[in-house]
Amino acid sequence: MTKLSKKLWERLLFRDRGIVPGARLLILFVIFSVGVTLFFSISGIAWRWAFIINGLFLVVSLLDLLFIPKKDKMIFQRVIRHEMERGITYTGKITLQNASSYTVNISLKEAVPPSFQATFPLQGSVEGESATTFTYHVSPSVRGKYCMDKLYVRYWSVLGLWEKQTAKYIEVMVKVILDLTETTRYLENAQRFLLYEGEKIRKYREGSGEFTRVRKYVVGDDPRKINWRQTAKLQEVMTNEYEPEHGKYITILIDCGRMMGAALQNGNRLDKTVDAAIATAAAALKNGDSVAVLAFAKDIKVYIPPAKGMDHLQKILQSIYALEVDPYESNYAEVLNYLQTVQKKRSLILLFSDIYTFLHEESALVSFKRLRRRHLFLMVGIEDKSLLLRAEQGPADVQKALIKSVAQEQINIKKREKVKWEAQGLLLVEANEEHLATTAVSHYVRIMNQGLL
Repeated sequence: MTKLSKKLWERLLFRDRGIVPGARLLILFVIFSVGVTLFFSISGIAWRWAFIINGLFLVVSLLDLLFIPKKDKMIFQRVIRHEMERGITYTGKITLQNASSYTVNISLKEAVPPSFQATFPLQGSVEGESATTFTYHVSPSVRGKYCMDKLYVRYWSVLGLWEKQTAKYIEVMVKVILDLTETTRYLENAQRFLLYEGEKIRKYREGSGEFTRVRKYVVGDDPRKINWRQTAKLQEVMTNEYEPEHGKYITILIDCGRMMGAALQNGNRLDKTVDAAIATAAAALKNGDSVAVLAFAKDIKVYIPPAKGMDHLQKILQSIYALEVDPYESNYAEVLNYLQTVQKKRSLILLFSDIYTFLHEESALVSFKRLRRRHLFLMVGIEDKSLLLRAEQGPADVQKALIKSVAQEQINIKKREKVKWEAQGLLLVEANEEHLATTAVSHYVRIMNQGLL
């Protein structure tokens, strides 16, 4: 394709600036040209007059351009959120101020990134010396920072013979952060969020934790915690209430290696991991703990030092919302060595990674054992649904039976490796993608309640 033909093609594809014939002009020209051709065929007049008349028709049609407003008479304004959550639908607005005296029909297209789902083109008409607002919906599907700079406009007069098109530069930076649905659920109702598979997590370990208050005794309370002095004073059975100690250190490790790019039903493993990491950080910060976050792959990508308070959650969010999968294997040894230099105090090391890859890191086992002497380690991964489905399928034929046996063997190998690692004091947990955040927060709360840290 030559440079000239490519430029003409871009104009027809609603790009670049220029003037293109409208559908109404093409239809009228075809009808007029056929009629002229038949007339000259029957009358026997020279054919050059047919070409002249068709040319005059096109020249007369150009008068339609006089009734199309000039582009400097059309003022555009765009309103859209600068921060969006992945997978959530938002509403954007484009306002057109028509400063001319002519009514204009218009079609709009936003230069949205390919990962955005949007309702374009927008069509409508704007009367002279008036303004109209066009509304559209957009839903981003990939985290990151994007630049939306162009607004493609095609407009025509009431006659609609010729159409003008141009590109307006209205630059805006949009941040697509992770889905905060799980975090919001926890902050709104922590106990409801912690309900997993119908089981309630114990509020605290018996006889441990910090004293909170004295309240009325209810059925199910531990009789050993009855406050006899208050009971005698108020002539009513009263009991002491405890809660877990706060002010602990939580370090969240996010694996961004190659295996975290595996596709799931919604997004990939890294997307679900980042969502779960933010939900866990929110739970820890709400309980008064200090939270640090470290993202890694082949090298250290992001490190956020530990801090308290819900304001720290926003800092974590802005630091990890654009994390991407690296096409390299994760270097666990380097991240552990780095962690020992920056985290001197005892903390809960919560690693989000691919368990199958992690279990085959024999070289990292020594580093993890050394890390276990000072810190408490917990790893959370996402179950491989395809492997489980293949292991459960029926052996309908030889091929499926072979696939089933291989899948079952892989599951058994994983179980044996998990037992070996857990014997070293390294707890490994797997969850399906829908309950990853719930599982991570639930295990964090259980560890805090049992006073293991």
